[in-house]
Amino acid sequence: MSGYFPNRPVSGGVTVDDAVNSDAANQIRRRVQRRTIRALICSQVLAGAGLSSGVVVGALLAEDMLESKRWAGITSALFTLGAAIAALLIGRLSQRSGRRSGLSVGFAVGALGALGIVAAILLDNAALLLISFLPYGAGTATNLQARYAGADLADPAHRGRALSIVLLATTGGTVLGPNLTEVTGSAAESVGLPAFSGPFLLSAVAYGAAALLLTVLMRPDPLLTARELAAQQDSGAAQTSGNGPRGSLALGAGAMVLTQLVMVAVMTMTPIHMRDHGHGLAETGLVIAVHIAGMYLPSPLTGALADKFGRHAMIAAGGVVLLAAGLVAAFVPEHSVAGLAVGLGLLGLGWNLGLLGGTAMVTDAAPLANRARIQGRVDLAVSLAGATAGLSSGLVMASTSYSALAIGGGVLAVCVLPFLIRIGQASE
Repeated sequence: MSGYFPNRPVSGGVTVDDAVNSDAANQIRRRVQRRTIRALICSQVLAGAGLSSGVVVGALLAEDMLESKRWAGITSALFTLGAAIAALLIGRLSQRSGRRSGLSVGFAVGALGALGIVAAILLDNAALLLISFLPYGAGTATNLQARYAGADLADPAHRGRALSIVLLATTGGTVLGPNLTEVTGSAAESVGLPAFSGPFLLSAVAYGAAALLLTVLMRPDPLLTARELAAQQDSGAAQTSGNGPRGSLALGAGAMVLTQLVMVAVMTMTPIHMRDHGHGLAETGLVIAVHIAGMYLPSPLTGALADKFGRHAMIAAGGVVLLAAGLVAAFVPEHSVAGLAVGLGLLGLGWNLGLLGGTAMVTDAAPLANRARIQGRVDLAVSLAGATAGLSSGLVMASTSYSALAIGGGVLAVCVLPFLIRIGQASE
């Protein structure tokens, strides 16, 4: 065979040419999958810190530099817009050159964006700040797209579990990052830098290290290996593996878009809401850490439940939990850090249910031959929803209140989901 592994041993003397035998193919699949998961775990722990460290201070930084609460959500909008563009480009690059290339480049661009933000803070340049949040968003997009790499070689019956392992790996960094906000800020001040530059310096280092790790460790590439193995099967069925109903693809994508919209809108304005009521960066970092833990920590259970009870059940559960999150965040006393932490934790859990259920559904339905491209387009829509939510959340909160924003998001989640499910069922 003249392909990605041309008649070359992959492990234990087994070659891809031997994959005409299904046992040999399964052996290769399992071994490369284990290597892939190990590489993703290492990179996601680092990238998680890069993802979350800037979340706490992004809106606060924008409010200070733009001198307006009304536009405090613009940084969230810009980095999610950057994530949208990056998601499409990473999907295309992964389609052509494999997951390793797509993910490594994405994290490297995110690191450059973080350095641009630091430069903008040092120069007190609002224009550079806003421009730099676009490439900074590439780190977010790459962090999310990594979940697809964990599913390329997974057994379809355990695909939800494989996705969940990658999401869980992000937990360590994403929970640690917000709690390092004050520490990194103090460290930056100790060397004569503004406090807000500290979290973004952490992002730059974390994203850069994740890019380097994937370049070194993700060999062989999971997507290219899956294609090689599929091409060696006696029947051509493997090449169209995952070619499910279009309704499932639409429903999975719609669920992810909706959960991202609601989550970003409420999460973006929470630091502003807390500062308005006298809470400091340490308390805000704690609440955001609980929120991000809710986004990633339940992943193993969510993945197992998605495999056992189906993707529809997880998507529906996500809508209900998002409503509960909105109600709790809206009605807890403003001075209650614990109450806000519960509300934001539920917000993260609702996002986890919707994202993992939707991701599994999209991956099930997308054919292997163009899976990465489809996944990139889906994440483009998800990121655009996040950009819309980030930009509009400040306007909604300025014209109404944080409570109205939280309740509105929860109601939107449960009202739209039945229509999405009906559309999905009608298309199947």
